[in-house]
Amino acid sequence: MTQTRTMPSTPAIMQTDLPLPGRRQGKVRDIYECTLPDGTEALIIIASDRISAFDVVMANGVAGKGTVLTQISHFWFDMITQHLGDNISHHLISTDSADIPGISAEQAKLLHGRVMIGRKTKVVPIECVVRGYLAGSGWKEYGKSQSVCGINLSPGLKQCAKLPQPIFTPATKEDSGHDENISFDRACELVGETLMTRMRDLSIQIYQMGHDHAARHGIILADTKFEFGQTDDGQLLVIDEVLTPDSSRFWPADKYSEGRDQESYDKQYVRNYLEKIVNEGNWDKTPPGPALPDDVVHNTLSIYLQAYNALTGGQLDL
Repeated sequence: MTQTRTMPSTPAIMQTDLPLPGRRQGKVRDIYECTLPDGTEALIIIASDRISAFDVVMANGVAGKGTVLTQISHFWFDMITQHLGDNISHHLISTDSADIPGISAEQAKLLHGRVMIGRKTKVVPIECVVRGYLAGSGWKEYGKSQSVCGINLSPGLKQCAKLPQPIFTPATKEDSGHDENISFDRACELVGETLMTRMRDLSIQIYQMGHDHAARHGIILADTKFEFGQTDDGQLLVIDEVLTPDSSRFWPADKYSEGRDQESYDKQYVRNYLEKIVNEGNWDKTPPGPALPDDVVHNTLSIYLQAYNALTGGQLDL
């Protein structure tokens, strides 16, 4: 993949400080709570330009990355409504920062393009992972047990092989550190079989929709993860981000070949740089994260933009 994009003129947004309650900060997102004018309890989810790898946030960010991720999610939420809306509901209310009550026009302008206003839910503590190809932790587990999360697979599969059909491989949702892959039966024990079955079926539906759309645009959606939440009245909603390069593996179809790692539309470019400096003895994968050189930042943003352009057919003005 070529990287030819110029950098945004605005600096990276590394953190926010809004006059709203419930502020909390993840590796990438800042989250606030608010009550909308119609009385809806909502979360304000702001995608910063922070970037993390190996569970460590880097010293500098990738300016514009948060906007790209938000707009990719917005595109997919619209697709879900259009194609699966009779069966699947989601949390997204608006991506317009002007709709956030209690902030100034200047603050709204700063957040333009990187905000999701979503219905507040009780998060179901299971990561819903769908795999169409044998990659990542699934490939490592297959090498040890010829299975993934308790699902037995055919012998002799190669790295990144396409599976006969997508498989659902849940994981625990951890506040810190790595999520842990678990079996479907174990997930049912944790949150209930009825709820877990519903989440599995919805996850596979969304994955299939995303996979088919991406394939028509020359991209392989290898795997992805979803999160779900429940409203006070028990409605199940898809929440957080959907089908972004941070939650999914997207591969250029014309470069795909099983039996090896694939080129990808994600932050693997950053991971490769970090592995290089680790091997050189200049970092040990513990906080604080190092500053990324300009060329790594530039090329990383370019890859994210390529994913946006290919998937949506649009262009982002950063």
